Parts: sequence; C-alpha cells; structure tokens
Amino acid sequence: MTTALITGSTAGIGAAFARRLAADGHNLVLVARDTKRLREQATELHDRHGIEAEVLTADLAEDKGIESVADRLGDRKNPVDLLINNAGFGNKGRYLDVPMADELRMLKVHCEAVLRLTSAATEAMRERGRGGVVNVASVAAFLPRGTYGASKAWVVQFSQGAARDLAGSGVRLMALCPGFVRTEFHERAGMGTDNIPGWMWLDADKLVAAALHDLARGKTLSIPDPRYKALMGAAKLVPRGVLGAVSSKTGRKYGPQ
Repeated sequence: MTTALITGSTAGIGAAFARRLAADGHNLVLVARDTKRLREQATELHDRHGIEAEVLTADLAEDKGIESVADRLGDRKNPVDLLINNAGFGNKGRYLDVPMADELRMLKVHCEAVLRLTSAATEAMRERGRGGVVNVASVAAFLPRGTYGASKAWVVQFSQGAARDLAGSGVRLMALCPGFVRTEFHERAGMGTDNIPGWMWLDADKLVAAALHDLARGKTLSIPDPRYKALMGAAKLVPRGVLGAVSSKTGRKYGPQ
C-alpha cells in the first residue's frame, strides 16, 4: 500500500483528500495543529476504510513544525509516495491593514513550508523513481489581490518550474487552483460568505477527484472546474491594469466583510 501525507488534513480540501485517498486504499500521514481532531480523523478513516493513519501534529508557521514534517517525508524506511501541501489560511483586510507579523506568517506557511516540504519529499521520491506532489494554490494566483494572491502565484510558478526540472524522474508535481470551496477557511479569517453567488461554490470531494485525475494525466496545473477555467481564460484577455481594478472591486464585494 502506498502512503500519502496531507497537511491541513482535518478540514476542507485537506479532509476531502484524506477521505478519497483512504477510500482508494492509501495509508495516510495526517498533519495539522490540533492533535485531538487529528486523532479523531485518523480513527474514523482507519475504522471506515481499514487503512493505517498516522498522526503528526505540526504548526507550519514555525520552523520546528516544518522540520518535523520534512523529517517524516525524508524517512526512507517508511516512504511517502504522495504529498498534498494543503495547509493555508487567509487574512482579513487590505494591504497595510493586516499586521506585518500575520503577513509574514502567511508567507511562511504558503511559500517557505511548501518549498521545504516539496524539496524533502521529491528528493526521496527521485531516489525511488516515483512519487507525486500536489501543491494547493488558488485561482487568486492569477489575480492581483495582495499577499494571499501573491503567495499562491508563487506556489503555481514554483510547482510548474520544479515539475519541468524533474521531468523524466518519475516524480510528478502539480499546482491545484480551486475557487471558492465551503470550508473553515473563510470563518477562520473572519470573512463573510453570504454575498458570494451560489454558482461560484465548488464541492470539495468533486474538486479532489478532478485534481487526482489531472495528476494522473501528468498535468502541472489543475483548475478543476469548467466555470473557473472559463473565468481564468477570460482574465488572460483583460489588460493587467483593468484586471487589477476589477479584482479589487470584486474582492471588496465577494471577499472579507
């Protein structure tokens, strides 16, 4: 049986990956900050699907947390075959309204942790000649929308560049760019969601199924829904200045309240 490690596994997209991979027969390493929730999740998935679910408590905003997960990814005796870098969060407020410490914490989780964990995983995977990494970004990566969008743009560029460098090694890398998904993400950031149109919401389980299908096909970028693919295609045709103004207005309408 293969093993998948999922960061931010206890809610939202991470939990959807855990459910799907467990149902498919993968053993899991579940990573999050809340030990109690991790143990409950591990027990449920083990009892339901008969897989082994390891719990690893780690805060990826701290060096110690990143190092503990990197060490697990580098364990050659208990290899990880698939890494899902899903941990992330949003900050409420515009640029200069958000404390600098919160902005730096976001970059630590979204960029530094992704870099270090991807590197730890792919080094071991390349030695074995097989493996995969999914780095969860966002469609915000394609819109000029502050630190969150900038950090997710980094994830996309890094993932696709690393995928090219590892071509032919047997290791696949892919950036996953979902739109709005009903998770704890907005609640934790203090963002209202009542004003977001119903058609913009995606189902986490369907999103994960599409993402795994794209990874199996060797894609390095996954936008797993026709609606968002159309929106991002249209965005490429709009001048950057206009796109920035529209994005700012849309962010105020559909973003934090």
